[in-house]
Amino acid sequence: MTDLEQAAVNIPDHPGRGSLTELALFFLRLGITAFGGPAAHIAMMEDELVRRRKWLTREKFLDLLGASNLIPGPSSSELAIHIGYLRAGWLGLVLGGVCFILPAAVLVGCIAAAYVRFGHLPAVAGVLYGIKPVVVAVILQALWGLGRTAIKNRVLGLAGAVCVVLSFAGINALIILFGAGAILACLHMISRQATWNRNDLPGVLVAIGSSVRSNSTRIFPWIGALGAATLAPGMWSLFLVFLRVGSVVFGSGYVLLAFLRADLVLHRSWVTDAQLVDAVAIGQVTPGPVFTTATFLGYLLRGPAGAIAATVGIFLPAFVLVAISGPLIPFLRRSATASAFLDGVNVASLALMAAVSYQLGRAAIVDWLTIAVAVASAILLLRFRVNSAWLVLGGALVGIAAQFARGG
Repeated sequence: MTDLEQAAVNIPDHPGRGSLTELALFFLRLGITAFGGPAAHIAMMEDELVRRRKWLTREKFLDLLGASNLIPGPSSSELAIHIGYLRAGWLGLVLGGVCFILPAAVLVGCIAAAYVRFGHLPAVAGVLYGIKPVVVAVILQALWGLGRTAIKNRVLGLAGAVCVVLSFAGINALIILFGAGAILACLHMISRQATWNRNDLPGVLVAIGSSVRSNSTRIFPWIGALGAATLAPGMWSLFLVFLRVGSVVFGSGYVLLAFLRADLVLHRSWVTDAQLVDAVAIGQVTPGPVFTTATFLGYLLRGPAGAIAATVGIFLPAFVLVAISGPLIPFLRRSATASAFLDGVNVASLALMAAVSYQLGRAAIVDWLTIAVAVASAILLLRFRVNSAWLVLGGALVGIAAQFARGG
């Protein structure tokens, strides 16, 4: 029996049990207070669940974090889903993810309703005017930090530069993402004379098949129930756009912006660059996953029903992928070729982030004051490591003050 086949046999059917109420309350609180992006969310989970409550060991926590980073979707949300399953089984899987996502989604939906109704009022316009350049600085700070980790050698650096050029040339983001991974994997095989073990493929298939068989009866009813509850007539196209985005976005949550811009701004012309920047700004104002940007855009396009459809669409793949991806993790961890593929994907993700930050910057940085806010935010983030939530608040105050100074 191969390692993968053994992994498939050992898929846990009875994870450790804990209190559903305790689980729900923790992730609801985290969803309300978790400002600062995925890295901050993960740090809060580690501090509370590993150090204080000792729900799991640090080694297990790192395994779950690694698993979350190997699949598409919002990594911190997927980590919450993993922990929910480990702590309380299938109900825990659903409850952990939903309780982490729900507070931010509700808050963003409320802000979107106010934006639609009052978006052109001076106070609201001033808030967004000040926040937008901070968002650009936050993305640049993420690029700097992630780039130093992802670009491990000159080949990866060159690949990233090529991906930036291809992105500006209008090449589809998925082609760039998976093309970079495939090319880096092939280069690794050529340089190391690596070969594909013919026993690996059956092992992968056995692992996938075993996971799908054991999980489909639990997962697919949830999919059907969510779809029936949220997809009113005319919502399918909106739901499917966000479902596809949630199924393919690798890397940082900020990569989401590149996919949203390609689908909603360039391809379908449903929203403008300025509206997309507004959605990102709202995502930065609120705690929880960056992917609740979809909630704002859904509300902007189709009201409350659109917000629900977009939110369910973009987060649903995370639940499904967490449930079925576990058996593949041992293979990916020990395969040098698969690791090279993931290196390529990560570098391409950063390239997409760089390209989209330029586009967003053009819409957000419009005068000397927004330039000053962006530069000051970048310095505070990179040099002094100030929490981005405080910078967003500061940007909002600057925007309001500027609006009053102009007599608005």
